[in-house]
Amino acid sequence: MTNPAAPASPKPGLHPRNRHAHGYDFATLAAITPELARFIVTTPAGSPSIDFANPKAVKALNKALLEADYGVSGWDIPPGYLCPPIPGRADLLHHLADMLAEGNEGRIPTGERVRVLDIGVGANGVYPLIGHAEYGWRFVGVDTEQKSLDNVARIVAANEHLAGAIELRHQPVPDNIFVGVLRSGEKFDLTLCNPPFHASAADARFASERKQKNLGQTQGKGGSNFGGQDNELWYPGGERAFLTRLIEQSAGIPKRALWFSALISKAENLRHVEAALAKVKPTASRIIAMSQGQKQSRLAVWSFVGRAERQKWMLARWG
Repeated sequence: MTNPAAPASPKPGLHPRNRHAHGYDFATLAAITPELARFIVTTPAGSPSIDFANPKAVKALNKALLEADYGVSGWDIPPGYLCPPIPGRADLLHHLADMLAEGNEGRIPTGERVRVLDIGVGANGVYPLIGHAEYGWRFVGVDTEQKSLDNVARIVAANEHLAGAIELRHQPVPDNIFVGVLRSGEKFDLTLCNPPFHASAADARFASERKQKNLGQTQGKGGSNFGGQDNELWYPGGERAFLTRLIEQSAGIPKRALWFSALISKAENLRHVEAALAKVKPTASRIIAMSQGQKQSRLAVWSFVGRAERQKWMLARWG
């Protein structure tokens, strides 16, 4: 290994507050999480990195990042579950924090007064873990699969500082997004969602195989470098159908959240999201462009709370 202390190259397009905007210090990460050390390789340019086609390496990197930068010990996921890239998940949260600051005299509201609903928290729980570490927000994580919730509960139980910060709820009806998990009179300052990407299990498998090929993976079959269960990867009709349903159902509870949001991974779905939003007539909406290296994505944000009401909301909830 050559020059192991050198950080990886900066990642273009990341939010300025993103802790990973200047790459990874692999020497520090390996010292905190020793299991990462065996996956560190030297690139042709002479810098340390990992083989991102190796799911074990990606999981070890995530574990190290969550412990080193967000104070989360003992993070792990069951085999075959979605192992998301930490920088991209952190970016979404920073952009949402900026949205809240815009109506709050430029100040990002922090602490437990801010409540966030994570739709599809998964087994990894990274949005609540990062969001609480960065801003002290309280989260409710919802998922249709109990095994995923059980794994996040294990992570929370292993970290005393997370007690009371992350609540988990099971959604027994996959076609329901909010109904069945919201309590009477309950309100959230933000809702967020990273929708299932593919339209079928076959589409998900094909995309996984293509990603492995692009990354140069040749060690037999196995999952993609980020893994994923069916409920994490696909939904009938794909991302477009899920986003349309999410927008329609948000209009059924217009004043239960200050801002609704969702990640749009496929550029061709942007016009469909804008059309769905036009139908439900939010008082405000926008599309935020995000990028991580060569990966481009978009964050849709919308609200049914008028400007004057938003000011009252923030004063009442955040002081």
